[in-house]
Amino acid sequence: MTTPLLDTRTLDRRTARTLPPGPRLPMLLQTILFASHRSRFFPWLRRRYGDVATIRIVPRGRVVVVLSDPADIRTLFSLPITASHSGEGNAVLQPIMGDHSLLILDEDEHLRIRKQLMPAFHGHALRGYRDLIADLAEAEVASWTPGQPLRLADRMRALTLEIILQVVFGMTDGERLDRLRPLLDRVVSVNPVIMLGGFYPRLLRYPPWRWYVDAQREADKLLYDEIAARRASPDLAGRTDVLSRLLQNGEWSDLELRDQLVTLLLAGHETTATSLAWTLHDLARLPEVLRKAQTGGDEYLEAVTKESLRRHPVIYQVGRRLTETVELAGYHLPRGTTVMAAIGLVHADPAHYPEPEVFRPERFIEGQPAPWIPFGGGVRRCLGAGFSMLESTEILRATLARYTLHAPDPTPETPHARNVTLTPSNATTLIPFPR
Repeated sequence: MTTPLLDTRTLDRRTARTLPPGPRLPMLLQTILFASHRSRFFPWLRRRYGDVATIRIVPRGRVVVVLSDPADIRTLFSLPITASHSGEGNAVLQPIMGDHSLLILDEDEHLRIRKQLMPAFHGHALRGYRDLIADLAEAEVASWTPGQPLRLADRMRALTLEIILQVVFGMTDGERLDRLRPLLDRVVSVNPVIMLGGFYPRLLRYPPWRWYVDAQREADKLLYDEIAARRASPDLAGRTDVLSRLLQNGEWSDLELRDQLVTLLLAGHETTATSLAWTLHDLARLPEVLRKAQTGGDEYLEAVTKESLRRHPVIYQVGRRLTETVELAGYHLPRGTTVMAAIGLVHADPAHYPEPEVFRPERFIEGQPAPWIPFGGGVRRCLGAGFSMLESTEILRATLARYTLHAPDPTPETPHARNVTLTPSNATTLIPFPR
């Protein structure tokens, strides 16, 4: 049963007086600041109101409590699965990802699907993806023209899409892949305007929402064709891609499989590509760190990736909807409250990371600093975290083995809201020079 949102319809005056403090700005303005300028809006909230603040955003003045104290965030992440729902907080994604998506489900259904997905993203299975990822990364960087400016954010998106198509979907060639590639590129390009269709379903009947739905339906047809062909494949038992592993090790309906594939596409494509773009952005502006990354081996490459995720959290915040009244951050937060853990504020706090504005991968070699939560936490921690780290390490290795990167404009790019991620404002425009 869906928990009613705490918003202008369900919030009474007495309860409103017990909530944490927050701005009295118009709801629409707060929504715009949250959607498009959260990397500046959230730090302002913390300076003005401290470690906990309340904002109001669409739909209908939804009450959102923002947390930035790691202890409060740990409490949120450790709540029983019956006390807070992440799936309900992600309801805006339901028209895109589907009713059976891991990100949409809660409680027992979430745990059931997660349990079936886990074997494809851990241990031996995870290590088995390395060679194909490395080959695809090498083919991508070999296609670059040395000395010519590249929008590396765009190249990373193209590469991570190809990795998902081949490593996750198991599609390596053929007409279906050729037809699916441009369609999925349109599907993953969902933006905040399109996502409004999750709050207001009637919009889906009109452009541009209808155009997006049409592309999604065409892509779905091809995905269902691929699922049917894979089920009937005589070599299914010998295949090692994620889709084939799921078919080998779980009980899935076609609809459940479709929803997980689209979820893995949307959750794992843009996020990893953006993380890599920020990493290359910083390395090109820090020659000494770049040289260490070119010679330091896997440990240093992984530390570089972790430090990039600290400085530039791709997902700035994650949310939960409370299904019962909870004592949190010194407040009794009522049922229906949306609570957001501000990952970006935690990672930029000098109390946890001295000189947080400095890019210093050694933080993660000298010892894992806490808290580091780019993949969330608790039972909702990103299932693909290990896959993302492996993918990032292999792509960095292929890039840095061949090139030294130069930023034609040394001024750092600013964060720009793209979908649910924060990307470099100039698409990480760099010039690769042969080593």
